[in-house]
Amino acid sequence: MSLWEYANPRKFMAWTAPVLPWAFGLAAVSLTVGLVWGFFFTPDDFRQGSTVKIIYLHVPAALMAINAWFMMLVASVIWLVRRHHVSALAARAAAPVGITMTLMALFTGAVWGSPMWGTWWAWDPRLTSFLILFLFYLGYVALWEAIEDPDTAADLTSVLCIVGSIFAVLSRYAVNFWNQGLHQGASLSLDAEENVADVFWFPLLVCIAGFVALFVALVLLRTRTEIRLRRIRALDARSARA
Repeated sequence: MSLWEYANPRKFMAWTAPVLPWAFGLAAVSLTVGLVWGFFFTPDDFRQGSTVKIIYLHVPAALMAINAWFMMLVASVIWLVRRHHVSALAARAAAPVGITMTLMALFTGAVWGSPMWGTWWAWDPRLTSFLILFLFYLGYVALWEAIEDPDTAADLTSVLCIVGSIFAVLSRYAVNFWNQGLHQGASLSLDAEENVADVFWFPLLVCIAGFVALFVALVLLRTRTEIRLRRIRALDARSARA
C-alpha cells in the first residue's frame, strides 16, 4: 500500500477519526502534568527568580510556531509536486494554529523580557525575524481568503510558504547567525552546557510533548473541517448547475 493513499480525503477522514481523541487526550495530560510540575514544583532561578518559569509556555510555543511553518512548507511542496488536495488543506488548517503559537511566543517573550531586559520589546535579530514570521502567517491566511479558486489559492500560498520559510529559519537560528542581541541562547540543545538545568529541563520536555500533541490534534481537526467544507461547496456548485 502506498503512503500517498492516506492522502485520499475519504481515507484521511477514516484514519484520523480514531486518532483525534488520543491526540487531544495526550495533549491534555501532558500539558496538565508539565505546567503543574513546572510552575508549582520547580524552584526559582538564582538569577531570573520565578520569571524563569515562563519557559514552560514560551519555549514550546516558539518551537511549534516555527515547526508549524515547516509543516506547512512540506505540505505545500507536496501539493505543488503531487497535487494532493489534503496536503494543501492541511497547510491551510495549520496556519491559524501557527498564528496562535506565534502570538503566544511573542507575548510570553515580552512578559519575560520586561523584568529581565527592562523593556517589553527590543529589535533583537530573533525577535525581529519572529515578528516577520508572524506577518507571513497573516499574509498566508489573507491570501487564502482573497482568492476564490481553491487550486489557485493553494498554488500561490504554497509559493508564499516557501519564501516565508527563509524567515522561519532565521527565527530558529538568528542567535547563531549574529553573535549579538539580547535574546538568550537555546534552552534545549545538543550542547549540555547550553541546556537549562535538569530541574527545569524535564518538565519542559513534558510541556513540549503536550504542545506537539495539541498541534497535531488541532491540525487534524481543522483539516477534517476543511475537507467537509470543500465537499459542501462542491455539492452547492452541483446544485446550482442543476
